[in-house]
Amino acid sequence: MSRKPLPAQAGERSRAELSFDKPQVLAQLFGQYDRNLVALENRLGVYITARGNRVGLEGTAEQVALARDVLNDLYARIQRGEEIDTGLVDASIAMASEPTLDGILSAERSSTPSVMIRTRKKTIVPRTPAQAHYMKELVSNDMIFALGPAGTGKTYVAVAQAVAQLITGSVQRLILSRPAVEAGEKLGFLPGDMKEKVDPYLRPLYDALHDCLPAEQVERRIASGEIEIAPIAFMRGRTLADAFVILDEAQNTTPAQMKMFLTRFGQNSRMVICGDPNQVDLPGGVAASGLADAVRRLEGVEGIAMSRFTAADVVRHPIVGRIVDAYEGPNA
Repeated sequence: MSRKPLPAQAGERSRAELSFDKPQVLAQLFGQYDRNLVALENRLGVYITARGNRVGLEGTAEQVALARDVLNDLYARIQRGEEIDTGLVDASIAMASEPTLDGILSAERSSTPSVMIRTRKKTIVPRTPAQAHYMKELVSNDMIFALGPAGTGKTYVAVAQAVAQLITGSVQRLILSRPAVEAGEKLGFLPGDMKEKVDPYLRPLYDALHDCLPAEQVERRIASGEIEIAPIAFMRGRTLADAFVILDEAQNTTPAQMKMFLTRFGQNSRMVICGDPNQVDLPGGVAASGLADAVRRLEGVEGIAMSRFTAADVVRHPIVGRIVDAYEGPNA
């Protein structure tokens, strides 16, 4: 691969060459029609050439160092069986650009990454610095609040960690919950039996489960009670011991509901509360979100961690980003 060099940029030019000892994986590293390398060039402003098992880099010293780290990271991911796409290129750039996560990224290149989640269907590794921090919090704290916008992987990563702990026997049950009443809709006025009424609200949790476990295992474990998916109202009066408990869309709880849920915490349990404090859909007349109230009261309490995400942590297909830009750009 050799393309027309990128325009010269300010700063002293630097060059480096990488050599990969398994040429058979280079097609995956480069991508179809070298699209991964093109993405890396466009994101970092570095010029890349490839001949045989050698890759040449040219740019500023900072650009070259970052591109080298990203290529080494992607190469290690391929060897662990991950599929590389331009979204993962972006994720690797974000990880390599975060100086506080140098140690994590170095470990990710090893044969046994320090931050990863294994489920029956896939191995999940962080795609952003915030996800890496979140994954570490999930194994070192009993209660974690995951705060930030949709698409940052808050619930997905929590479900994956819950499934991993259920598989290994660290917990006996997996309990997934969320408010079933949003935007003022009352269950009693909806058609169908209780399951038919609440299932549409819980569908995102089912989707995350099916991404981590084969469908027959999901159904079998639900039937046996190992996995329970229910609205938050069903938690009242229970003590949730030996369980991994996840509350999704927590911003749509009232303070009373949140207190009730948090006090269900039992022995040998882990609880994750996911929500976006800026996307509250509570009906009119509700004074405050239970999530915001809980964060205010519990920030700094021993054993409780707060993992925060921003819009920069949203993981999405590159084409979705371009669509959003088109709708929000000057011609919107």
